[in-house]
Amino acid sequence: MDLEKHPQQPTARAEPDVIRASDADRDRIADILREAMAEGRLTADEHAERVDSVYRAKTVGELEPLVRDLPAPGGTPRPVGASYAPTPEVPTGPADNLVAIFSSASRKGRWRVGGRTNAFSLFGSVEIDLTEALFGQRLTVINATSVFGSVDIRVPENISLRGSGTGIFGSFEVTTLESADPEAPVVAVNGYSVFGSVEAKPKRGKFIADLQDRLRKHLGH
Repeated sequence: MDLEKHPQQPTARAEPDVIRASDADRDRIADILREAMAEGRLTADEHAERVDSVYRAKTVGELEPLVRDLPAPGGTPRPVGASYAPTPEVPTGPADNLVAIFSSASRKGRWRVGGRTNAFSLFGSVEIDLTEALFGQRLTVINATSVFGSVDIRVPENISLRGSGTGIFGSFEVTTLESADPEAPVVAVNGYSVFGSVEAKPKRGKFIADLQDRLRKHLGH
């Protein structure tokens, strides 16, 4: 008996409108927006509005229209953290987002810090206090953006602190630290400020309590 042959149907692929956006997708779009503002393609207000939409977006379809009229920086997105390259480790997992628009946001006290944190301030203030935080990984990346606002970051005195950023009619200041313990946590701060400030520095008298014990163990004492 002859069987009627039916052409094989192609496997359906999800449209961008319904594909869930990843943290890497959001970071890629945020990098393009940052470069666009630095080049004068976007005003500070336009940039702030689009960045806010970036971190609220749920799907890839919501992200792409935000940069449809902009070129990618250098033709390809810059990997997050590439400017300092402190270790071969790359933070994974979801990012924590702190957004302050005409308001304030903070994380402090005893809390477990993730591999990546995005801090955005527009006419507001963001405070990130890591002096009592629990580090679940060696490298922690903080992407800080301040537009007519402030982002203040405080760390213990016995970790490594590095940074790379720019102040546009504002200030971007990171007090570099290098811990004596090669296994100490590394906090890397990247970003920029426009008519605002981003500041990261150690808090006097604050230390990770078990760091000396880990150092003695590392040295075999």
